This record gives sequence, structure tokens and C-alpha cells, in this order.
Amino acid sequence: MNEALVVIVRGVIGFFTLLIFARLLGKQQISQLSFFDYILGITIGSIAASLTTDLTTRAWPHWVGLAVWTFLVAVLQLLTLKWRYAGKYIDGEPTVVIMNGKIMENAMKKLRYRTSELLEQLRLQNVFDISQVEFAVLEVNGQLSVLKKSQYQTVTTQDLNISTNYQGIGTELIYDGVVVEQNLGQVNLDRTWLDDQLRSEGINDPAEVFLANLDTQGNLYIDKYQDHLQKLTDIGDYPGPH
Repeated sequence: MNEALVVIVRGVIGFFTLLIFARLLGKQQISQLSFFDYILGITIGSIAASLTTDLTTRAWPHWVGLAVWTFLVAVLQLLTLKWRYAGKYIDGEPTVVIMNGKIMENAMKKLRYRTSELLEQLRLQNVFDISQVEFAVLEVNGQLSVLKKSQYQTVTTQDLNISTNYQGIGTELIYDGVVVEQNLGQVNLDRTWLDDQLRSEGINDPAEVFLANLDTQGNLYIDKYQDHLQKLTDIGDYPGPH
């Protein structure tokens, strides 16, 4: 019982200490997460966990270690912000992995970046045909920036001098089978209207719906739990072992 109480107290101390330190470090750890930042985050979290559960030692050394690591991360952030060379050395640099439509094999080998990872990142950028790519740059946070060849780039309404309607953020009306009554009120709608929309789609109960989202044009997107797809597409690169 005493050990449980000690763990609770130390856990509360570690939790709020980590919260304060995370706020002091700012949002760089999330928005610009490099591999080194990732390792630092894991280490700081591990120290906080030891502060909570390691009852063989006093809490004070763990707290000091947590403070030291947080201080060093803050110093590194300031150093990389003020000194470009340090930032390049610590965080690395963006690397071109596709140039003029050609894959840079040597650059990928140097980065230990597999072709399967490249294809995955391209798909995340809505590129399913690698022949459409002019340039692809692997950023320091692991994300892939893609520039399509000019003939495959999307034509914008500005290019065509076409006026467009306002497009804002949609409103979730059903989330995980539960009607969000507050959101219904915000868009000046009620359950009667929602039930009518569901019945028009053959849905008798909101619990059948995984997500229902209303856009700013008044269009309702509905995704049911049961999609009834006849055939699923497998994008695995080879029929190897699971």
C-alpha cells in the first residue's frame, strides 16, 4: 500500500514536470520532428517513467536527470536556430531522391531509404505512377515533398479564371455511431432533418454510421460501418510471408 502511494505521488510529480518541460520546449518537437528529436523525446519520456516506478532510488536524481535532458534539448534548439551549420549537422539536410524523373539510387542507399518506402510516400502524396514525378525531396523529418511533371500538375480554378464558392471546415454530425447534438445545433439543423437524410440512404439507426460530415455547401458525407465492398484491393508489393 505504501509503495502504491509513493508511485502515485511520484507519477503526479513526473507527469506535471514533463508537461511543464514540454511546454517550455515548444512545438518544434512535434512540427519538425527529426530522428534525433524522436530519440530525445523517447529518452525524456523514459526518464519520467523511471521517476515514477523506480522505487529502488530516490526521486530527486531522476528529476535532476529529466531537467538536465530538457535543458540540453532547449540549448540544441537555440543552437540550431542561431547557427545554420549546427542545424545542418544535427538535423540533417533535405535530400533529392528523384531528379528529372530518375530515382537517385546512390542517395537512397546513403540514407538507407528503401524503394518500398519511396513508393509508400508517393502514394501518400496521391502519386500512384512514379513516371509522373519530376522531383521528390526527402525532408529531414522523413516526409517526402513531390513536384509532379508539368503535364500532370493539377490545373487550378485561378488558372482558368473561374470563381469558386467558399470552402470551409466541415461539421461532424455523427461520430462513431453517436449523433453530435451540439454540432447539429451549430448548423441550425435538428434530428428530424438528420433522420430523413439517413433514411434516404437506407439507414434506420445512427449507430450504423461510422462518420457523417456536413460540408459548407450543405452536402452530407456518410460512411457506414458495413461498406459491402465486393472485392478489396491489395497493394502489397509481393505475395510473401505475413
